[in-house]
Amino acid sequence: MTGSGKTGLGIGLVEEAAIDGVPSIVIDPKGDLTNLLLQFPKLDAASFRPWVDESDAKRKGITADELASAEAAKWKKGLASWDQDGARIQRLLDAVDIRLYTPGSTAATPVSVLASFAAPSAETVADPEQLAERTSAVVSSLLSLLGLDADPIQSRDHVLLSTILRDAWTRGESPDLAGLIRLVQAPPVQRIGVIELESFYPGKERFELAMKMNGLAASPRFQSWLTGEPLDPGAFLYGPDGKPRVSVFSIAHLSDEERMFFVTLLLDRTIGWMRSRPGTGSLRALIYMDEVFGYLPPTANPPSKVPLLTLLKQARAYGVGLVLSTQNPVDLDYKALSNAGTWFIGRLQTERDRDRLIAGLTGAASGALDADEIRDALSKVGKRVFLAHNVHEGEPVIFQTRWVLSYLAGPLTRPQLQSLAALAPATSGKSATAAPTPAPPAAARPVLAPGVPETFLSAAAAGVGVADYEATALAEAEVRYRRPRSTEEIVENVSLVAWLDAGEPDWSSADPTAELGGQLTDRPVEPATFGALPPAANDAKSWPKWEREVQATLARDRRLTVYRNKTLKLDSQPGETERDFRIRIAELGRESRDEAVDKLKERYGSKLATLDERIRKAEAAVDREADQARAAGLQTAVSVGTTLLSAFLGRKATKTTISKAATAARGATRTAQQASDVGRAKENVEALTAQRAELAAEFEKEVAELGTKLDAQAEEIEAVELAPRRTDVHVKRVTLLWVPRGASLPPPAGR
Repeated sequence: MTGSGKTGLGIGLVEEAAIDGVPSIVIDPKGDLTNLLLQFPKLDAASFRPWVDESDAKRKGITADELASAEAAKWKKGLASWDQDGARIQRLLDAVDIRLYTPGSTAATPVSVLASFAAPSAETVADPEQLAERTSAVVSSLLSLLGLDADPIQSRDHVLLSTILRDAWTRGESPDLAGLIRLVQAPPVQRIGVIELESFYPGKERFELAMKMNGLAASPRFQSWLTGEPLDPGAFLYGPDGKPRVSVFSIAHLSDEERMFFVTLLLDRTIGWMRSRPGTGSLRALIYMDEVFGYLPPTANPPSKVPLLTLLKQARAYGVGLVLSTQNPVDLDYKALSNAGTWFIGRLQTERDRDRLIAGLTGAASGALDADEIRDALSKVGKRVFLAHNVHEGEPVIFQTRWVLSYLAGPLTRPQLQSLAALAPATSGKSATAAPTPAPPAAARPVLAPGVPETFLSAAAAGVGVADYEATALAEAEVRYRRPRSTEEIVENVSLVAWLDAGEPDWSSADPTAELGGQLTDRPVEPATFGALPPAANDAKSWPKWEREVQATLARDRRLTVYRNKTLKLDSQPGETERDFRIRIAELGRESRDEAVDKLKERYGSKLATLDERIRKAEAAVDREADQARAAGLQTAVSVGTTLLSAFLGRKATKTTISKAATAARGATRTAQQASDVGRAKENVEALTAQRAELAAEFEKEVAELGTKLDAQAEEIEAVELAPRRTDVHVKRVTLLWVPRGASLPPPAGR
């Protein structure tokens, strides 16, 4: 319920993951998680001043400066109560970059959704189940933005768009929204299932769908979705230098349809990124959504439900942690609850909420938990106190959340978001290689001499709508590199585009591009216009000569930088960037650390368990000796009292009274001995407790030293530059490539 402290718990989880070098994608529907960017290592009033609520200061009868000072003191004291300080805040800032994104808005860094229509990886296309999931998520989110029924089976719109996208992706094409609108009007298929296209969805009705999509594309509101950083989870999780990131996506400003649109696309792309990574048992990344109500309902099927269920079922195998938070447990799909491995339960508003969670907990635990005990524990949970249930542990525990490092200022205003974006500017996305400004085109397509090779970059792939072609030379080659002191070869496919403005291609300054593959076609779009073709390019003898020039240029200028970690004896893989190599080493290091820590836990665990048992027995001995001391003291008191009473009454000293006096004296001696035994037993407990604390500290020290050692090893990266021999360069082809005017060529993958 509101006020339970769940936002603080979520922020604390993200902070701890960040300090450990684990990146996070944070989805913020309410605006509270933007507070993750409010990190003030100095803990001074000046840092807090821009973020305090001036109306709150007025209500309290103080100035905003005074409120800032009070908040700074409050945060400093709160952190100190948990053995934290500004140094730990700085440690967090040193461990990760924290970025703020506002999809559909320029308040901070916007996010471009055009890339969401890009063809998925070849592995996804080849897997019918994954391709169906990806297609359904993209189409459902788009239709939800249009306000249309998004049922994957019943909706004609969904089936048609899914068919169009599957066809385009299978052919390696990546239509944008404009291209998708044209394909709706003229689909590339004649049948939908077994029914003729015109019977399934007549052209006149398809035109109405195209008009709705065009209205969306033309609306000023949608223009904000076309700019910003690409929707690339890999870039949201790691920077260009491989440093982990915490990327906060604030979506409080969006409508319900727009939130669903963006969340679905982001989760879908995250699943694609996740599946491209190898499996691991260590935490690789964290996805946190602060309020999942409406995105994972028990009966309805919004577009976000399938990717969320997919993540709940599969993410842990890839080392991806999913944290979902809600105030409405009864409005969550039961399959989702049963797939949650860890539950944090705070104060609940209604008995119905408690009953639903108890049923879910006891059901997930297969009868291992007692419902009455859980209900009793939940009734005692207060603010910032949670009941934690882990399926791998025997029973739930109660814990209190620590004081967070981030300043919890609450939802921020648009000007404050803009200020935060200025504090943590996001890096721009990959820039495409742009064609030079062309000369005025000639109208007719040139007639080529026999033997001149020719191909065309499709207008759809180029992202332009007018086929106004300019002449370039495309070279495709395979370059082989040999690692030093190894027989291993690294094969690199190279594509270069040289503009023919000067008549002859200059291969040393040619633009590198991604493999164009399915983006090439053997005929132009009609009607089309063409720029002038230099005479040398229309001479069949030029092309073999240019092949030799490409070979010589690549052998002379081409270099490949690979990376090696000598300590760990690891080499970068072909095509792996330094950033990705560092990320892989960090993940391997974390896995090694986790394995080593498990061994340490096993080694120290038996020792600690032995000490715990000895402490338990020693404490029992203290209780036993104390009981005996009390009994002996009582007996002695009675004996002495009786003897004294006889003397007081004036009775003669008899043999019996003399014996009683002696017994009383011996009892006093035993009482003193018993007291001494109690003291020795307590000293034994204290000694064992100190010994246990020393052993626990020794364990913590070894864990810290282990992490420091692995971190140091991970930093020992050496760059090695490899050069090919001329015989290692195989030119596949050099051909005349017609490129639509204004096109942007796709950049090559990072080297």
